[in-house]
Amino acid sequence: MTGSTSGNSTSGEVNTVTVNGISYNDDAARSAPSTARLDTAGFDPDTLIAGLSPAELLAVQTAAEKRLSAEATRLLAAESDNGLLGLLDAREQTHRRAEVFDAALYVEISDRGVYRRAGHISTHQLYAHGARLGVGEARRRRVTAEGIGAMGALTGERLEPRLTATAAAVADGDAGGAHVAAVTEIMDKLPSAVTHDQRVKAEAMLADAARRLDPAAVTVVGNRILAWLDPDGTLADDTDRKRRRTLNLQPQNRQLMSKVRALLTPVLRAKLEVLLHQWATTGMNNPDDPDSPRGAADQPGLDPAVLAAAAERDTRTLGQRQHDALEALCDWALALAGQPAPTRIPSQVVVTVTDEDLARQAGIAWTATGTRMPVSDLVQFAADTVPYLAVFSKATGQVLYLGRASRFATAAQRLALFARDRGCTAPGCTVPFIRTQAHHMPDWTDDGQTDIDRLGGACGRHNRMNGTTPGHWESTVLTFGPDAGHVGWRPVGRGTPWQSNIMFHPERLAPDPARVPAAGEPTADTGPPDTTDSREDTDGPRGNTRMPDVSALREVIAAPDATGPPGEHQTARPFRIVHGHWVA
Repeated sequence: MTGSTSGNSTSGEVNTVTVNGISYNDDAARSAPSTARLDTAGFDPDTLIAGLSPAELLAVQTAAEKRLSAEATRLLAAESDNGLLGLLDAREQTHRRAEVFDAALYVEISDRGVYRRAGHISTHQLYAHGARLGVGEARRRRVTAEGIGAMGALTGERLEPRLTATAAAVADGDAGGAHVAAVTEIMDKLPSAVTHDQRVKAEAMLADAARRLDPAAVTVVGNRILAWLDPDGTLADDTDRKRRRTLNLQPQNRQLMSKVRALLTPVLRAKLEVLLHQWATTGMNNPDDPDSPRGAADQPGLDPAVLAAAAERDTRTLGQRQHDALEALCDWALALAGQPAPTRIPSQVVVTVTDEDLARQAGIAWTATGTRMPVSDLVQFAADTVPYLAVFSKATGQVLYLGRASRFATAAQRLALFARDRGCTAPGCTVPFIRTQAHHMPDWTDDGQTDIDRLGGACGRHNRMNGTTPGHWESTVLTFGPDAGHVGWRPVGRGTPWQSNIMFHPERLAPDPARVPAAGEPTADTGPPDTTDSREDTDGPRGNTRMPDVSALREVIAAPDATGPPGEHQTARPFRIVHGHWVA
């Protein structure tokens, strides 16, 4: 947005802000020039829908939408130019007003815990995966509901919306969900020292701006308000800084590169600057120079002449040196990692890859944290630092390991589960395997056994949602159909098809033309047949849930010596063929 801005401030009080010639304050006129409304003289829609229930109102709306969609071209062709502009204005107002009902619906579902009846663990998951809106849109619905929804008090009464003036603008059809998000972002940035009256006044000004400007322009207005309320930045304190601290890895792009989004506290920044100053010194930790010193530039015993020579060969930019320094710090930290809890994978890098991709050094491998890595990079990486590299058959996609029973999953069992599951097995869940637990099927409290064919990766929330009563999920290892060998989930008592998680297995979306189900064979939709659990026959099959026999497993086990100097390369043992079982 371009245009002039101006404003006045006295002792932190909000007065007036002007953007492109429009002034915003509590007394500003709330009317703005707009396209003339549609001519609906003689038609009273309120009388038509009087007394209808919410379901009936939505049925009427659905019928109207169907007709508008089916006859859109013919109906619009008959409109005049002014009529089309009026339709645009009315249509957008309708979309914006719908945010009020959507927010109220979200709040009611959340307050009453209705999401549990659908087998979900949160309102967010119900919207993201149950309603198939996706994580981003589900988050937007939550932000809108928190801003303009009437939340419930502990006494049961409904409270005023947190953004009162913005809620009124949405109800009038003058602001939408994107405006609510912009207002919310600015209000969250207000320092805790700002008074209640100042907050109310600031929100009213933002709501007034939302009635006339697009969301990006509302952000401009909000930033001006922030500047006037806290012109020298002295109102922010440790409480504000702790509340807003964050560090997030963004999704990998098509080149498998990742951006980092962070807001660091002054203390963390100071610590990081000290580390980068020593580890990102020119000539240090250069992956393209085998003679480059590793570790910190001030470490005891480092020959200054060696560092000076490496610095002469170093052509990296500052950003590249800092990237390489962070990678070297990670190598050092991983080498020093302690022993994990019995239900966790070690604090080391674990990678899976198909034998075919490994042989041709092409394709993509997966790490336990959910990161994709080119196999060409993996081969070099594995030679130095990868403690476990499980290679499993491309033909079946089945992990090539059978574990032994114990109360907690052993490290070998956890590695085998990762090779099969790669992450949480619950449908639509994106939690990587490193943050999962070994999930028993049936549950341990229901006489479940810690055998590899009765375990699956599940994040903490989904693990707790497994049960036998309505509102819980049941799970099993599927034995037939396209999802055979993978964990299937479905809500208890609802009779819905078994669902598996393909978020970590995009290759399973490709059809297998060679796979033709036998006559009468159950599928993943119908689930496995009832089986008898023969626990006394420990060597024979237990029902139909035993994984296929394994043929071979290649493993790379590099045991980093944490006692060596920081940053020193560790030596990995060569590939070995292990038939039928895991060799520790």
